[in-house]
Amino acid sequence: MGYELLSFRDATELSRAVAVRWAGMLATMASLGQVARCRAALSGGRVAKVFLAESAQEFHRQNLDLSGLQVFWGDERCVGPEDPESNYRLAQDSFLNSLNLPASQVHRIPGEQAPEMAAVEAEKAMRSAIDLLSEGWPVLDLVFLGMGEDGHVASLFPGAPMDVVDSSAVYVPVIGPKPPPNRISLTYGMLKVAREVWVLASGAGKEQALRDALGSQTTSPLGKVLKSRSHTVIFTDIPGV
Repeated sequence: MGYELLSFRDATELSRAVAVRWAGMLATMASLGQVARCRAALSGGRVAKVFLAESAQEFHRQNLDLSGLQVFWGDERCVGPEDPESNYRLAQDSFLNSLNLPASQVHRIPGEQAPEMAAVEAEKAMRSAIDLLSEGWPVLDLVFLGMGEDGHVASLFPGAPMDVVDSSAVYVPVIGPKPPPNRISLTYGMLKVAREVWVLASGAGKEQALRDALGSQTTSPLGKVLKSRSHTVIFTDIPGV
């Protein structure tokens, strides 16, 4: 496993560092005379709310040209876009509304549809927006992942059936152990080929999950992602790891 582990005092400091690094990535591209093209998949969860708000502020502070930003999601709950449980709603409130991105740059997972149909529609949207492929997979430039107390990332949970673990689809419907149980998630194959994966491992009660993921014999979802990639960045405020 190749990973970069960055430690912070708390979720606010962590979120600020991620926002600055993301903005710096876009600013560097712009300084080279390139469109700041970034096809990014956002995460949900408590730390994502803070990180997305920090990112919007940093993008404004640097007056970034976001015409090349395409926004996707790593996972979504099977609820409508206005539901408080929706990851799209979280991003809309914390990030999208402030940036006023055109609808053509925002590709939400239609969680209000039947799970199988939502996964198919989300895959179609991504494939139509991304022409860069690796082994048939559309390649995301940047994927943000949270980490749960059980080591899950996106909505890839421990003990998932093999049709989820080995799926050749971009998105797959899953049943999670926490409400709401019906969800849509990026697959392991998509996380393997992404150019950058940044994990935001934040919050109490996750110490053992992160240690397990970093171990050589790991079987956790995060560990599986780390094993599949040559480089992953982990931002954490978990002490003693």
